[in-house]
Amino acid sequence: MLGKNAEQKLDLKEDPEKGVFVKDLSMVTVKTTTEIEKCMDKGTANRKTGETAMNKDSSRSHSIFTIYVETAETNAAGEQSIKAGKLNLVDLAGSERQSKTQATGARLKEATKINLSLSALGNVIKALVEGKSTHVPYRDSKLTRLLQDSLGGNTRTVMIAAISPADYNYDETLTTLRYASRAKNIKNQPRVNMDPKDALLKQYEEEITKLRQIIEMSKRGQ
Repeated sequence: MLGKNAEQKLDLKEDPEKGVFVKDLSMVTVKTTTEIEKCMDKGTANRKTGETAMNKDSSRSHSIFTIYVETAETNAAGEQSIKAGKLNLVDLAGSERQSKTQATGARLKEATKINLSLSALGNVIKALVEGKSTHVPYRDSKLTRLLQDSLGGNTRTVMIAAISPADYNYDETLTTLRYASRAKNIKNQPRVNMDPKDALLKQYEEEITKLRQIIEMSKRGQ
């Protein structure tokens, strides 16, 4: 969405260190919230929308806006430690019933893909909540592969469910609420991301502190 050609097909790749990523995806270095908003506006403008019987400007795709954050701190000894984080802002396209949207042709194909990916996401959420199997079907869709670390990884995740107050959309509203309720039961234990060397140094410092406490206690015992 931030590249010169918004229609260009990009492939998903996997790396042992950075996990799943999109090859050749455009990344922009920003320093202020204003610069972030400009990037978001550009991506939104390039996002595909289309009219259906239920929505004049229906999103015809899911959207993921990722912000990478890095901070550097210098301690009293002049040594620098780096911490890194990632924020995924995800806008999921709504599930669609052909009987209501009256989608045909390209719109129907888009709706089918949207529903399939949402179904795959639902299966991942179910597997994470139930915990009956060690296998979580992240690879069933591109969406779930990209969101793997957001769902079952080292993260804090918030899901906002958009529902309709109209009785005409009762079934869709109920389905969405059940979806969100199940996602709410996923339990992650996030930790601070640190450079491996910094993490090792911190571990050593903690061990030294414990050893000092043990020595002090043994001296008092004497």
